[in-house]
Amino acid sequence: MEQLGFEGMPRRLYPCTPTRLSSWLDCPRRYRMTYLDRPPPPKGPPWAHNSLGASIHNALAGWWRLPLAERTVAAAGRLVDRGWIDEGFADETQSVRWRERAAGLVEGYVARLDPADEPVGIERTVATRTDTIAFSGRIDRLDARPELVVVDYKTGRHLLTVDDARGSMALALYALAAARVLRRPCYRVELHHLPSGQVLAWSHSGESLARHLARAEGIARECAEADELMRDGLPADRYDEVFPPRPAASCGWCDYLRHCPEGAVAAVTRRPWDGLGP
Repeated sequence: MEQLGFEGMPRRLYPCTPTRLSSWLDCPRRYRMTYLDRPPPPKGPPWAHNSLGASIHNALAGWWRLPLAERTVAAAGRLVDRGWIDEGFADETQSVRWRERAAGLVEGYVARLDPADEPVGIERTVATRTDTIAFSGRIDRLDARPELVVVDYKTGRHLLTVDDARGSMALALYALAAARVLRRPCYRVELHHLPSGQVLAWSHSGESLARHLARAEGIARECAEADELMRDGLPADRYDEVFPPRPAASCGWCDYLRHCPEGAVAAVTRRPWDGLGP
């Protein structure tokens, strides 16, 4: 049943993605700068680790879209070369070195796949609604074994654990949305960490998915209240009351660090290529 707001009007559903919800949790000030400020503040330079991740994701998506006979290990490496994103690197030498590493990672990963095992979806957008949120998100890969399995590629240098899969609200919401869109059970979620070759998997229950959904709805209600205040003309001198900064060491990776004095004090300034590792 539709919830009603003032004067019998339907209550607005909060449109959200996993990134939007996590942005609020990480730092309400960054959330405001990203989603509400118009025009948004200028961002810092692009990050090389984001270029690396996007290049690998695009190559893997492109590989599955090739005709079956063309899904070879060598083809995966060529897709990295052709689609390489050359942004954020210290110089051309560093970019070339990481392009070669990325090609090796993708080739090693697809060598362990069955090219004929067609996924249900590649870069598949799924969406669902509750009485509170209108959720949408894009899944890296959606398998059927025979139940649906959410696959998320990870390219960062840090090792992951099963708890990362179990505790991921994003993966849980993807599973819920995929099940509702395709009308098939979806409980298993997997993180495929290319640098280590690890597959971190978790099989949810209906109860654990419901807990993740309830958490997402709670965050969304906080966001919606803050958004409404902004739409109603929140004075600039009250921004930090509603959208407080959360300074931490991780602020060094924020696109808006130059606009945040508290973050600049809390964090070491990072160069665009510092996220790549050795």
